[in-house]
Amino acid sequence: MKINPTTHTIGFIGLGVMGRSMALNLIKAGFRLSVYTRTVDSAKVVLEAGAQWCKTPQEVARQSQVLITIVGYPKDVEDLYLGSGELVASANPGSYLVDMTTSSPVLAKKIYEAAKARGVHALDAPVSGGDVGAREARLSIMVGGEKDAFDTLSPIFEAMGKIIVLQGSAGSGQYTKMANQIAIASNMVGVCEALAYGKKAGLDLSTLLESIGPGAAGSWSLSNLGPRIIADNFAPGFFVKHFIKDMRIALDSAQELGIELPGLAQSLEMYEKLAVLGHENDGTQALYRLYDKPQAL
Repeated sequence: MKINPTTHTIGFIGLGVMGRSMALNLIKAGFRLSVYTRTVDSAKVVLEAGAQWCKTPQEVARQSQVLITIVGYPKDVEDLYLGSGELVASANPGSYLVDMTTSSPVLAKKIYEAAKARGVHALDAPVSGGDVGAREARLSIMVGGEKDAFDTLSPIFEAMGKIIVLQGSAGSGQYTKMANQIAIASNMVGVCEALAYGKKAGLDLSTLLESIGPGAAGSWSLSNLGPRIIADNFAPGFFVKHFIKDMRIALDSAQELGIELPGLAQSLEMYEKLAVLGHENDGTQALYRLYDKPQAL
């Protein structure tokens, strides 16, 4: 049986750049939302759209048949589910916990086992697509967990994304997201270097994108973030600081799996330099700053 918007309440914790748009799309799809975030101000738009405010994570869990979280870091996820947030302990038996944070695969498995012991379903379902994908409900959603739970929650996923794939058992969604971030990391270096090279050669960068974007060099980052770079728009669709977090998770996971990722390691080193220079709250396309005006940094 699939989740029905008229009979089920969804809890939602985490209303940042991504979470706010995802929550609004659930409301548009007809779902009732109970929400919690650290400051009520950050929930203002979602509350105005009809969501109900809860004072604690535990209150959200008790009111919900499905609880979605998308927060900052693995430590936040662990604290919410297994620590002071008590989401696993507070969840109703038979309910569903869905963490959409990009987090640790090992932690996802740990949460799954703790939830299972209480008769609660848990899935890891990180997303890709940035702020535009979240706003337009075109996210790619990578899910780890049991197929019955995945099928039950399909209307919820479909309200937020377009490419929705069950990757395997618990933790598989996070492993898939790590592969996604590994691919993006080196690609962003290539995008920035291509544009820096084109500028140095005296090319019009918008015209350059017209030629290379549709071809073998094309990528989501080139097509979507390239124009932002050209316009000196470094506002975050995805924060540098969060990308650094993701790359560190991926490198830790790679070490556990016994594989070396030198391209990822080099990308991380560059983004860490960018953060030290004061750009951790910029979007990931701000890596171009290291190429365009290094003397100003």
